[in-house]
Amino acid sequence: MLLIHVQKVTPRVSYTFKQICKRILGFDVDLTSKIESFIAHDGPKFSYGKQPLGKELYFQSVDLLFEHGLNDLDIQVFDWEETKCFFQVKHENSVLPFDIFAATFYMLTRYEEYLPHVKDNMGRFPATESIAYTHNFLQDPVVDIWAYKFRAILLEKYPDLTFKEKKFTVIPVISVSQTFAYKNKGILRAIGGGIRDLWKLKFDEFTNRLKVSVGLKKDPYDTFDFFIDLQKNKKRKSKVLFGLGDYSNYEKNIGYNHLHHRTTIKHIADYMDVGLKVSYEAISDLSILKKEKQRIESILNRKLEYLLCSFFKIKLPEAYRNFIELEIGEDYSMGYSRYSGFRAGTCTPFMFYDLDYEVQTPLVIYSFCFANLGNRDDISDSASARKEIVSYIEKIKKVKGAFIPVFSNTLFSDLVGQLFWKSILEFIWNIDDD
Repeated sequence: MLLIHVQKVTPRVSYTFKQICKRILGFDVDLTSKIESFIAHDGPKFSYGKQPLGKELYFQSVDLLFEHGLNDLDIQVFDWEETKCFFQVKHENSVLPFDIFAATFYMLTRYEEYLPHVKDNMGRFPATESIAYTHNFLQDPVVDIWAYKFRAILLEKYPDLTFKEKKFTVIPVISVSQTFAYKNKGILRAIGGGIRDLWKLKFDEFTNRLKVSVGLKKDPYDTFDFFIDLQKNKKRKSKVLFGLGDYSNYEKNIGYNHLHHRTTIKHIADYMDVGLKVSYEAISDLSILKKEKQRIESILNRKLEYLLCSFFKIKLPEAYRNFIELEIGEDYSMGYSRYSGFRAGTCTPFMFYDLDYEVQTPLVIYSFCFANLGNRDDISDSASARKEIVSYIEKIKKVKGAFIPVFSNTLFSDLVGQLFWKSILEFIWNIDDD
């Protein structure tokens, strides 16, 4: 057990130290604000505050973890060793030149997303507004990098300190906006789609639509056997998240109650973890979210555990509060649609901290770093896709994190015209955990 002296044990302090020490590095800590207890402790220890207590291992703090609410913070990013950091400190006895704990809290809580910012055309926080993008460290899991540097400092001072080693893991996520391209969409939608194909001179698509409708060909979006075969060959904590929202400008899936739709979802759930892709409308409407939750639970006959927001639109903190109210366990929306990287600066799952209420919640956030829902114009071949993915895997392996890519099921369809994505997913699925 490592003892840490802080000027005051706040919810922010407890949250941050638990994430860094226990969840990332794998060891337990105890916090105290009593100087007597700290001095009397003869085991591993350090202090965190404005001034050192004596000659102990010391990390200087800024004010963030001892504040309440939101403030307009002066963020100055600077280079340090091979990474970037901020919240610089100047005390000569501080082991680090920045407040690692405040910087970690700032990144994990998405502090900057609560502050005034320009939203994109879908009402989302844009990657280009983030401190990570602006200062060119979006592609690095800086929180985990900082944590492992902190670990090295502790081991240099206390070589007998033991850590429970984490393992690098791969968690593929499949987002299903449309379970089928042509099948089970009803007569009116089928006729309308066929007329549209002919009007736009898409004769091959019209032919495919006709063959699928009469049962001569498998629906091109029904790529689920491919995922199931991958899962059979190598067990993964993979997730398949289905959209079950009502038909709208944003939601185009077939009816949730269609027998073939329900059967498909149940079949996949026999092999992989199945959850809900929250519709655009349900992200900010608790009543609609509750309805979609009931739909997936009625199909699975089990409690809903996993969610992903359509278009990765997370309105903080309202969206996550709604998830918590409905007792959802895990969210996979923390990332950007058109930019790869670590939105929260980490590749380790973390608990959502509500900055308005100053409380750690039970919702676990799984932050993905790579996504393709069919909207990535910057990747046109297998070589460029693999190069980007390998670069993230190498970084994540160094800090024993979780590599979480998100793909649309439609990406693996003949309709998309980029069949190399199947080989990319096979490559990802067969990466060795270590």
